[in-house]
Amino acid sequence: MTIISSISTYLRRLIVLALFVLPVGLSAQINTDQVMRIGRNTLYFEDYMLSIQYFNQVIGVKPYLAQPYFYRAIAKLNLEDYLGAEDDASKAIERNPFITDAYEVRGVARQNLGRNAQAVEDYDRALSMLPDNRSIMFNKALAQSELKDFDGASETFDRLIEVYPGFENAWLGRARLRLEKADTTAALADIEKALELNKNTVNAYLMRADIAIKRSKDYESALADMNEAIRLQPHEAPYFINRAFLRYSLDDYFGAMADYDYAIELDPENLVALSNRGMLRAEVHDNNKAVEDFSKVIARRPTDYKTLYNRAILYREIGRYNDALKDLDEVIEAYPTFAAAYFLRFDIKRLKGDRTAERDYNKSIALAKTRVQKYPLGNPDDEKDVADGLDETNSETQEEVAERFTSLATVSDNPSISREYHNRDIRGKVQDTNLNIEVEPMFVVSYYSQSSELKPGGDYMREADDLNATRILRQNLLVTNREPQLNDEKEIKKHFESIEYYNSYISTHIPRAVDYFGRAMDFVTVRNYAAALADLDRAVEMNPDFTLAWFMRAVTRYKQLELERLSAMEGNIRPTGKESEAIGNARASLASQSSREDYSAIIKDFDTVIKLSPEMELAYYNKGVVLLQMGDYTSALSAFNKALALKPDFGEAYYNRGYVYFRLGNKAAGTADLSKAGELGILPSYNLLKRMSR
Repeated sequence: MTIISSISTYLRRLIVLALFVLPVGLSAQINTDQVMRIGRNTLYFEDYMLSIQYFNQVIGVKPYLAQPYFYRAIAKLNLEDYLGAEDDASKAIERNPFITDAYEVRGVARQNLGRNAQAVEDYDRALSMLPDNRSIMFNKALAQSELKDFDGASETFDRLIEVYPGFENAWLGRARLRLEKADTTAALADIEKALELNKNTVNAYLMRADIAIKRSKDYESALADMNEAIRLQPHEAPYFINRAFLRYSLDDYFGAMADYDYAIELDPENLVALSNRGMLRAEVHDNNKAVEDFSKVIARRPTDYKTLYNRAILYREIGRYNDALKDLDEVIEAYPTFAAAYFLRFDIKRLKGDRTAERDYNKSIALAKTRVQKYPLGNPDDEKDVADGLDETNSETQEEVAERFTSLATVSDNPSISREYHNRDIRGKVQDTNLNIEVEPMFVVSYYSQSSELKPGGDYMREADDLNATRILRQNLLVTNREPQLNDEKEIKKHFESIEYYNSYISTHIPRAVDYFGRAMDFVTVRNYAAALADLDRAVEMNPDFTLAWFMRAVTRYKQLELERLSAMEGNIRPTGKESEAIGNARASLASQSSREDYSAIIKDFDTVIKLSPEMELAYYNKGVVLLQMGDYTSALSAFNKALALKPDFGEAYYNRGYVYFRLGNKAAGTADLSKAGELGILPSYNLLKRMSR
C-alpha cells in the first residue's frame, strides 16, 4: 500500500494558496519575501531542484524562519531524499511548533525511512490539530500496520472509513490489514467495495490476484486481474514480472518470456526479472542466453550464491568446465556444507579427468548422510532450502553496500530522454532519470564556463580574480568544473591567433612568467597539453610562487593522463591477438605503475599549491579527486574533509565524499553527504540516493 504523499493533495493546495500571500514585513525584508515567493512558485510547478536553491538563499539570510525549511522539506520529499526532508521538517518544527503540515511531512519521511513508531507520533501530533485529515489518518494506519499494531490500525481505518466512506484506499488498507489477520473473506469484501467505488483502483486488482493465488491457486482469475492492473499502469516492471509468473504457471512460456523481456526493457537493473528470465531460458535449454542473464545478476550482486550455483550448472551443460568450477569454488567457500555443490564439482572434475574428483564425491556423500541421520525419513526439500537461502541476508553489511555501489558505478544507463526545453534535466522528479555514476569532476581555470539555473555564476578563486584585475592576460579567467566543448570556429581561431601573438612577443621581448602562463592557457584551450605543460614548467621555474601556474600544471597533467587513459580504454595500447597473455599483463602492470607515478606528480603539484595558498579549498578538492582515481579512499576522504572545512557549502565536495563513503560501504555517511549535495544543487545526488535505497 502506497503512502500518500503530503504534496499530492492537501499540501499542494496549501502551496497554491501560499502563492498569493506575501508575508507582511519591513522594507528591508522585501527581497527575501520575493525570493520566498519565487521558491514557492517553482515548487508548485515541480521545479524541485531549483526551488531548493531559492529556499537556501532565504535560509542563508534568515535562518530563524520556519517556512523555508518546511517548503524545502516538501521539495526533498518529492526527490525521495527522506533523510533530508526529515531534517528540514524538524528544523521547521523547532522554529515554529504549530506548523501542522510539517509534522505530516516529517511523518511521511520517517515512514519511508522505516521509522514507523516516530511517524505515528508525528501523525498523532498533526491529528490533534487536524483530527479528520484524510491523508494523515491513512498514513498513520499504514504505519500502525507495519508496527503490527493491528488493533490500533483497525481503529484508525474504521474511523477513516466512517469519515470518508468514498475513499477507496481506506477500504484497501483495511483489506490488507485483514489479510494480515488471515481474514480473507472480510478482506475480499473490502476489495470489492473499493472496486465498486473506483474501477480503476490498481491496488485492488493486485491484491485480489494475490488472494486468488494463495487461496486456491486460481491462476486464471489472478491473470485477469493482472491484465487489468497492466492496462491501467502499463509501465510498471513488477507487474510484468508477476504476470510472467502467472503465465508460466499456466504453461504459457512464450507469454512469460515476453513479459520478462518487457520488464527488463522498463527496468534494466531489475535483478528479479533477469534472474527469472535466466531460469526460464535454462528450462527451455536456451543455455547461452540464460548464462548472460545470470552473469548480469552476478555483476551487480556478486554475493548472489544461488545465481552462481545456477550458472555453474549451465556452464557444465555447455562445456565451460573451468568457469563452472570457479563459480562452485565461491559457493562452497561461502556454504561449506552444501552437498549438491560438492557433487556438481565432482561431476565436472570427472568429466575433465581430474583425479581430485573423488574427494568431492566423498564429501558430498558424507554431508548427505549427515542430513539423513538428522532427518531419518529423509527431507527432499532440505537441499533445496539451502539453495533457496543462499542469497538471503537480514541486513546489508559494509561489504555488501560497497559491492552494490561498485556494481551500480560500473553499469551505465543510456535512457532516451526527450527534452522539450533546455533545463528539462533539473525539473520534476530528477531522481528517476538514470545517470552514469561518476565523481564530480576537477575544477579548472578556463576562459569558458558552462552555467545553469542551479549554478548561474562561476566559482571563485582569489588568485584568478587577482590576475584578472591586472588585465595582463588577453581574456578573463573563469573557474569551473563544467568546462564546455569549444565548437565555435571563430573562438578556436582566436586562440590560435593568441598563441601566435605570444610566440612573437616572447621572441622579441624578455618574457615574464605570466606570458608563458597566458600562452599555456591558450594551449590548454585548444587541447595541446604537451605544449601547455612546457610553458607551465617555464612559468613555475621563473616564478616559484606563481600559485595559479602550479594549479594549472596539475590540472593539465591530469587532463593529459585522462586522455591517455581513454585512449587505452579504446584499445590503442592493448596487446594484439598475437601477443601472449604474459606480455599483455606485463604491459598492463607497467601502464598502471606509470599512471601511479603520474598521479603522484599531480598530487605533488597540488601540495605545492596548498603550501602557497593554504586556504584554497579547490586545491584540496582537486587533490581528493586524484586520490579517488588512485583508489586511496582514506586520503581522498581527508582531502574532501579539508575542502569542506574551508567551504561548508561545497556541494561537489559533499557529493564526492558521499561517493567515497559508499565505496567504503558506509551507507549512513554516504546518504547524509548525498542529501546535502543535492540540497546544494548537485543533480546526480538524488538519482544515486534512490538507486542505493532500492
